Amino acid sequence: MTLALGCIADDYTGASDLANTLTRAGLRTVQTIGVPADDLALPEVDAVVVSLKSRSIEPGLAVSRSRAAEKWLRGRSASHVLFKICSTFDSTDAGNIGPVMDALRADCGEAVVLVTPAFPETGRTVYQGNLFVGAVPLNESPLKDHPLNPMHDSNLVRVLTRQSRTQVGLVDLATVTRGADAVRARLAELAGKGIGAAVIDAVFDRDLETISLVAAEHRLSVGASGIGLGLARALVSTGKVKPASASSDAGAVVGGPAACLAGSCSQATLQQIANAERAMPVLHLDPEQIVAGTSETERALAWARPRLADGPVLIASSATPEAVAAVQARHGRDAAGHAIEQAMADIAEGLAGAGVRRLVVAGGETSGAVVDRLKIPGFLVGVEIAPGVPVLRAVGAEKGGMLLALKSGNFGGPAFFTDALRLMR
Repeated sequence: MTLALGCIADDYTGASDLANTLTRAGLRTVQTIGVPADDLALPEVDAVVVSLKSRSIEPGLAVSRSRAAEKWLRGRSASHVLFKICSTFDSTDAGNIGPVMDALRADCGEAVVLVTPAFPETGRTVYQGNLFVGAVPLNESPLKDHPLNPMHDSNLVRVLTRQSRTQVGLVDLATVTRGADAVRARLAELAGKGIGAAVIDAVFDRDLETISLVAAEHRLSVGASGIGLGLARALVSTGKVKPASASSDAGAVVGGPAACLAGSCSQATLQQIANAERAMPVLHLDPEQIVAGTSETERALAWARPRLADGPVLIASSATPEAVAAVQARHGRDAAGHAIEQAMADIAEGLAGAGVRRLVVAGGETSGAVVDRLKIPGFLVGVEIAPGVPVLRAVGAEKGGMLLALKSGNFGGPAFFTDALRLMR
C-alpha cells in the first residue's frame, strides 16, 4: 500500500470527521482503530486515518502511541502526516497536543510545524492566534465547561507554549492573505529564530487552501479536519490522487436492531436527546449510580432488550454541566469519567450481544470506549449524516457486519439520532 496522505487522530469521533472530510474531497479513505495489525486486510486507498484514544490520557502514553502510528504510516510511503486534533483544541496545560507534536516533529526532522484547528465550514476560525467558536472566543464558548478538558484560554500561541518544549510563533492573517510565498517566508523567518511550531490564522476557506499548499511541502502538520480538507484538495488538484467517491461497500445493507448511546454532555447532544424522545424510547442513566457500581448497566440492558424488536432505543449518560461537576467533585474527574465510559462500553457490548448491528454513539470519549470494547479494527467510510459524521462500516469486527456513527458532542443538528438511523440500513 502506498499512501498519498497519512493521518493520526487523537480520538475516534475526530478521526471519523477527518475520514469523512477526505472522502468528500475525493480520497479513498479507511479509518483504523489503533495501528493496524499486519494481518488486517485493507483495501487499496489514498489515505489512512489511524484513530487513537489519546486526547486525555497520560502524555507519555499518547506520545508512544502516536509515534507508533507515524512509523506505520511512513512505512506505507506517506510523505506527509497530519496529526489531527479537535477543532476546539481540547487539551490541558500538560498536553497532549504539544508533547505529541514535539515527538512527531523530532522523528520526521521537521524544522517548523504549521498548527491550525481552523475549519471555517464548521464555525472554527483563528485570528491573531485566537480560536473562535462561531462568534465567540473559545474561552467564552461551552468548551469552558468541558468535563475533561475545559478551555479557559483562546490564545493558541499561549496554550501550545505551555504544552510544548519548543518556542511557538504566529503566522497572522495578513501574511496568509498575501499568499503561499509569504507564508513560506514567514515560516523560514520563524525557523531561523529556532521557533519549532507556528500557529497560523485562518478565517475563510481560501485561507486553508493557501495554508495547505505550504503544509503539503512539509512532512508534518497539526490541525483539525479543515487542514485535512485543504491537503486533500491539493492532492486532487495537482493530479497526485484521482478523485473517487465514498465506498459503496460502506453503504451495504446490514439490517437488524438499532440503538443509540449518548455520553456527551454538550449542549448540542442534550438537545438531540430531548428531540429523540419524540421518536424512540429513551433511558436516562444516573451518573452517580454509574460511578457507584454496575446496577445502572444491568438496568439499561434489562430495559433495552425487550424493546429492540419494536425499533431503536437511546440510552444516555449525558447530564448538565452542573450535574457532571457535582459527580466529579464527589469522585474525582478522572475516576468519574472512566466509570461512565466503561459503563457505556459494557452497555454497547450487551446490546451487540442482543443482536444490535446498527449503533449510533455520541461523544468522543464514549465512542472510543465503545469501539475498543467491540474490538473493531477499522471502518470503511460511507455517506455523510451531518457535517463531520459519516456512516461507518466495520472492517474485521468480531461481531460481524456492523454500521456505526461516531459523533463528537457538538456535531449534528437537532434531529441527529433519527437522521443517522435513517441512513444506516
